[in-house]
Amino acid sequence: MTRPAAFATVGAAIGTGRIDRRVLHATVAERIRDLITQGTLAPGARLNERVICDRLGVSRTPLREALKVLAGEGLVRLTPNRGAEVTRLSRDEVEQTFELMGALEALAGELAASRATGAEIAALGRLNAAMRQAHGARDLPGYYRANQSIHAGIAAAARNPVLAQTYRNINTRIQALRFSSNLNRDKWDAAMREHDQMLEALEARDGPRLGALMRAHLAHKRVIVLAQLDGQEKVVASVRFGAGLEADARLAHQPHAAARLDAASAARVDVASGTRRKTRPVPRDSVGRGGVR
Repeated sequence: MTRPAAFATVGAAIGTGRIDRRVLHATVAERIRDLITQGTLAPGARLNERVICDRLGVSRTPLREALKVLAGEGLVRLTPNRGAEVTRLSRDEVEQTFELMGALEALAGELAASRATGAEIAALGRLNAAMRQAHGARDLPGYYRANQSIHAGIAAAARNPVLAQTYRNINTRIQALRFSSNLNRDKWDAAMREHDQMLEALEARDGPRLGALMRAHLAHKRVIVLAQLDGQEKVVASVRFGAGLEADARLAHQPHAAARLDAASAARVDVASGTRRKTRPVPRDSVGRGGVR
């Protein structure tokens, strides 16, 4: 997958903002988590403790606590005698995780449509408006923050704590991939339209439709991300528009429809070559010796 232009050394990415010592490891974890989610720290990037401690003005103890938190979330891999690095999911793991997330989001949508309060639906509507504003301004970080809040809000409105916790645990592993799926303008525009349709279904308290729309939304993300991982960065702009999404939603809601939806989604991928290309490995330079490039 092509790395974002913002990808830089760990030191440059983190900046020099000191952290309030009253929050320490939680804030360190949040800072690194955001950099991973936004793709600034790419899969496989080595996390040099000395550089990070120097940039953030903290000792190694809170940093190591933060890295343990991130390792528990699946974002960082800790290896004896090698330190920490950003987790790199295999293609199969990515595909399987998106499949699971599609099922979780669909269930959350179905339940939220009947269990959400009027205040919660109004709040989600405001978040969707904020997301649309960020989309219009081409503010991808702002868009994604609102996007995360919407999906988390729907999961919370389902009134199923086990579902909400499972959603958080699994979603954390693919946040960076979900973020990168909007780097192309056409794909981003399509995702925004899909969210408008999901809000309409929620406001109408149409659980089956909302669940099907959310399952289709994740299926589209999966196709885009897998194409990126395969080096196929040209995906047809019709990654679904209007009626196309509704059609996929109806298909996704039918028994045994997943395979057919995958085939329909794959058919819209504009493959530059007929063979799968391997993604270029990320250089594993130690940050302390010139940084991850």
